[in-house]
Amino acid sequence: MIAETVCSAASAAGLGIAVVTAYRKRFLAAARIAAYSLVPIGLVMTGIVGWLADTAFSPVAWAGFGVLGAAWVIFAGTRAVERRRGGGATRAERRAARGGATDAVAPAASAPSLGQGTRQATGSATASRATGSAEDFSDIEAILKKHGI
Repeated sequence: MIAETVCSAASAAGLGIAVVTAYRKRFLAAARIAAYSLVPIGLVMTGIVGWLADTAFSPVAWAGFGVLGAAWVIFAGTRAVERRRGGGATRAERRAARGGATDAVAPAASAPSLGQGTRQATGSATASRATGSAEDFSDIEAILKKHGI
């Protein structure tokens, strides 16, 4: 009952301000003020104000908002953990991926990864280039091992 009275008074005050604004020849602003002032009385007539008043003072409604908030926090937390772990891969898939990444060799390595090198270094320029590329790829290899790739 009090909410309806307050909304009616706010609408009446808004319409009064709209009349004064229209008297000052500011018709566009007066029309806008009148539209805003009719919103509270419209909400009272539709019953939304009564529903909001019942919800605002209902402990069950606030408990429901708390449950919705807890559900959202749990959902967001599981999404964050899933992203941090690397997606929805199963434990066996992650274990297989970690185990297979230990024997990785850079594409331009001087020796193949399956055993003894079949290519022989010809000259000191090739040998220095091979050690230089191994140094370059050691940083990359460390980063890849760190991420389990």
